[in-house]
Amino acid sequence: MTTRGVLYIHSAPRALCPHVEWAVAGVLGVRVSLDWIRQPAAPGHWRAELSWQGEPGAASQLASALRGWQLIRFEVTSDPCATAEGERYSSTPSLGIFHAVTGLHGDILIPEDRLRAVLLRVKTEGGDLESEIARLLGKPWDDELEPFRYAGDGAPVRWLHQVV
Repeated sequence: MTTRGVLYIHSAPRALCPHVEWAVAGVLGVRVSLDWIRQPAAPGHWRAELSWQGEPGAASQLASALRGWQLIRFEVTSDPCATAEGERYSSTPSLGIFHAVTGLHGDILIPEDRLRAVLLRVKTEGGDLESEIARLLGKPWDDELEPFRYAGDGAPVRWLHQVV
């Protein structure tokens, strides 16, 4: 069973670009040469996109492989398949990594235990329910990444398939 997804490197310092390619190649099991273009939202940084196909769980492996570099902004998505839900990972230097399970149409699916925990935290600690739900949906990450997404309009995309 395979799934497909997209890796968006929204910004990376030039010196890290080859390391990103090696990390992605290590996960997908194929040589990776990304088409890097300048990231106008972050002078001195570069961006690239990669559509990939691989085993379920490849998105989490890609996110794990990239999360160690604090200067990279990235997102990884995977589509749901017969054996796994879809996933979305977002990472920024200031917020760290965000993970969400996604449904067939890309909607974020929030497990009931996480909703219960938020309700309890708001009740006992006096937090704000709206901001807690926004965090569960990844809004802080979306807000920070949005300028970098727009800067990538028209960026080239390459398809790679995982060797199994």
